[in-house]
Amino acid sequence: QVELVESGGGSVQSGGSLTLSCTASRSTFGAYYMGWFRQAPTKEREKVATIQNNGDSFYEDFAKGRFTISLVKDNNTVLLQMNSLKPEDTAIYRCAQRRWSVSWDDDSVYWGQGTQVTVSA
Repeated sequence: QVELVESGGGSVQSGGSLTLSCTASRSTFGAYYMGWFRQAPTKEREKVATIQNNGDSFYEDFAKGRFTISLVKDNNTVLLQMNSLKPEDTAIYRCAQRRWSVSWDDDSVYWGQGTQVTVSA
């Protein structure tokens, strides 16, 4: 059983910045990926960014150039630096951890409880 705990959410004005943090009880060292996802009211879960233990990362188009995902603290913590925030970024942001051999839809994926990000115009 893996626990993931997020922090760093809050309320900011359009154009502002936030840095989210997620600490997992299982290190990403080895065959594990970490990711950030978000879900706004009435919308489906949406991938934001993912990162492998070797540092290789992936960003959805809306996050490119604005968000940065990184691993710290011996790969136990994943950060999401969010700049130039827009109202449409408002959502509950959740971190996740999975094995390299499965998809993010797999039942073995572990999810945090989420942290609220609210961006006002």
